[in-house]
Amino acid sequence: MTGAVEALRALHLRRPQGDPLILPGPWDAASARALAEAGFEALATPSAGVAAALGYADGETPADEMFAAVARITRAVDVPVTADIEDGYGLAPKELVERLLAAGAVGCNIEDSTGGALKDPREHADYLAEFCAAAAGRILLNARVDTFVHGDGDPEQAVERAALYIAAGAECVYPIMAPVAVLPLLRSGIEGPLNALALLTPDGPSPAALGELGATRITFGPQLQRRAAASAAELAAGLRQ
Repeated sequence: MTGAVEALRALHLRRPQGDPLILPGPWDAASARALAEAGFEALATPSAGVAAALGYADGETPADEMFAAVARITRAVDVPVTADIEDGYGLAPKELVERLLAAGAVGCNIEDSTGGALKDPREHADYLAEFCAAAAGRILLNARVDTFVHGDGDPEQAVERAALYIAAGAECVYPIMAPVAVLPLLRSGIEGPLNALALLTPDGPSPAALGELGATRITFGPQLQRRAAASAAELAAGLRQ
């Protein structure tokens, strides 16, 4: 597992502008295997996509079921897997680390909001510091910054929160749903790798374009799972005709 986390870490470093790390989101073992076989070097599970595959609404998956789903995904592939574990499910940092490692994950997202409200950034930074100390380099932490979904959308606040999380040991930050126009400002104010969410819409910027604006890493949330579900529904409708 040490080799896997180092491989994931290396994928984040010294990337040329316009060439971000692309991390598609598997929601089960079959989708993970398909993505790995397509040539992706690492994968990032989306909590909402996994929740849908398990029959839950986003944010309502029990921790045990989420970790079990992540374990099925990691067992199915030979590439590093980073897991979206929402706000940590109320687990103490050491236990959270142990659960991730037991599931085979070598990276994770942890949100800085809970119940639709932002956490106190300094208290959250303390939690992340404990997490990183317990992980001892075995897990790459992508600290999610929820200013643009549960805050007032102030980029300066996002930069301030990100700085606290990086100081706590985060190796990447994820200002989810940040407007494309503010990515250069975030890039200039945030040290280290920056995760951007790519929207799979006809008018959405490409991953390469997001990379030119400052993104180091690109994820897609539950969009692949939702497209697969929509395709299944379309196929089912055709079978009924």
